[in-house]
Amino acid sequence: MVDPLIHASWKPTIAPYSELVADILNRCEPDTLPPKADVFRALSLPLPEVRVVIVGQDPYPTPGHAHGLAFSVPATVRPLPKSLQNMFTEMRDDIGGAPPNGDLTAWLEQGVLLLNRVLTVRAGAPGSHRGRGWERFTEAVLRATRPSVAVLWGNDAQTATPFFEGAQIFSSAHPSPLSAHRGFFGSRPFSRINEVLLAKGEQPIQWF
Repeated sequence: MVDPLIHASWKPTIAPYSELVADILNRCEPDTLPPKADVFRALSLPLPEVRVVIVGQDPYPTPGHAHGLAFSVPATVRPLPKSLQNMFTEMRDDIGGAPPNGDLTAWLEQGVLLLNRVLTVRAGAPGSHRGRGWERFTEAVLRATRPSVAVLWGNDAQTATPFFEGAQIFSSAHPSPLSAHRGFFGSRPFSRINEVLLAKGEQPIQWF
């Protein structure tokens, strides 16, 4: 699999899935999101540098929102998707601030892998590319990581629980407006992640 965004350290993990991924991408509709150039953006983070994994479901189905990182949107997007708004609300309550916009690339650069279980979606149709094979690919990616912390929000993400042997796992409801009040709000994930990192002698994540 050749993609300029994918760091070379992932090659042994993803090479067995080249035909699968090519088939998925060949079957994608013209209005598939994110743009093909951004599908593997999360894997620009070198595998050895992964310290925290945040698992998402599938990309935002609104054109212009998805850019290859779970929960993230380009800095120019306004208003923010509601799930991301709820994440920032919880962050302000938890650690007293939030990023100035929805682009979470700065988290990636500090070792936070922001990976959706399904990497593409048809515009306007959430969940439309589930079951096409992405789950096999992302399972292999997640199993290859050795993070200190794995964050699993919602039922889809929590199917990845067995992939993180040895990691501290934080699970809660998804930040979606449909579920955030059922356990996401008040879960303090951001401070708890940093507590784990500090206890392991690692640098905390600068969330904002």
